[in-house]
Amino acid sequence: MKKQFSNMGHLNRRNLLQRAVAAGLSVAVVPSSLWAASGELNIYNWDTYIGETTVDTFSAATGANVQYDLFADNEELFAKLKEGNPGYDLIFPSDYMVETMITLDMLVEIDHSKVPNIKNLIQEASFIDPPFNPGLKYGVPYMWGTVGIGYRKSKVPAVPTSWSALFENDELAGRIALLADARVVLGIALKYLGYSMNTRNSDEIAKARDLIIAAKKNIKTFAPDSGQDLLISGEVDLVMEWNGDIISVIAEDDDLAYVVPDEGSVVWMDNICIPKGAPNIENALAFINHIHDPEVNAEIANTIHYATANAAAKKSIAPDDLANPAIYPTDDIVAKCEALVDVGDDARLYDEAWTQVNAG
Repeated sequence: MKKQFSNMGHLNRRNLLQRAVAAGLSVAVVPSSLWAASGELNIYNWDTYIGETTVDTFSAATGANVQYDLFADNEELFAKLKEGNPGYDLIFPSDYMVETMITLDMLVEIDHSKVPNIKNLIQEASFIDPPFNPGLKYGVPYMWGTVGIGYRKSKVPAVPTSWSALFENDELAGRIALLADARVVLGIALKYLGYSMNTRNSDEIAKARDLIIAAKKNIKTFAPDSGQDLLISGEVDLVMEWNGDIISVIAEDDDLAYVVPDEGSVVWMDNICIPKGAPNIENALAFINHIHDPEVNAEIANTIHYATANAAAKKSIAPDDLANPAIYPTDDIVAKCEALVDVGDDARLYDEAWTQVNAG
């Protein structure tokens, strides 16, 4: 008999797939060289970013065997694909990375006629005609949210309403973690300094770099999308993290909280795209359609605690999540945030600054 998910506990990047396998889901992580092009679907996704039953229900409906691989940030995703697709059918890049991949001709156009559930998207321009992907030609929105500060209330004297809590905080030296994500961390440092997160000004980027390097004496680690694990385990008391990852641990520990600082932050949208060279395009389109079935999408949102781009799913999403501004940020919060955009050739300025941060 198939095991049921009676007690999921904290879903970190490792145990989500381990539990999926234990439950008999059709998920396998295998070398890309072994992937076949018949009855297969090869997914490359963020960690802890799918429902408990999403893959299982798709496999049951289609007979497709799903191979599932994980990445920690957009730069890792890009590096994996920039020299050619090793066999992935679906990827989940963020807004600015979609724009980069479109420019470099790395994505397949989406046949909307084979994704009828696209009609369930929120009917606002930012979701159905975003500037980084006009007309949803090369991808379909998945989830959206913010980056903020997760913190332990009993250890942090006051609500950290400024990014200074991470960048200039000697009192909690060694108890702070930042994301290991170049554009996000440099972007937030720029925002804290009063600059655009998408500046192409080398002097401004250098000031953000220097701020982060100066803060390193207080930083325990740059976490590869695992700050929530460090927070709930007590290894750190302040983390820069994706909102849904912090929400997932708040559910287990009421001493934890999440806030978007007053200076603003990143507002992001992740997307489902088909990379050039995908061996199973029909299955990929079917999976996109499956994800945007309202009940399937609601199960995902209720599992990962991120804001969905699917309007029809909201009737089945937990009311507490819908009312939580840490998941569905208010207009006031969104107004003080920025979306990261492709900065073209000036991406090298960010790459060079991040290399110096890591070396400094």
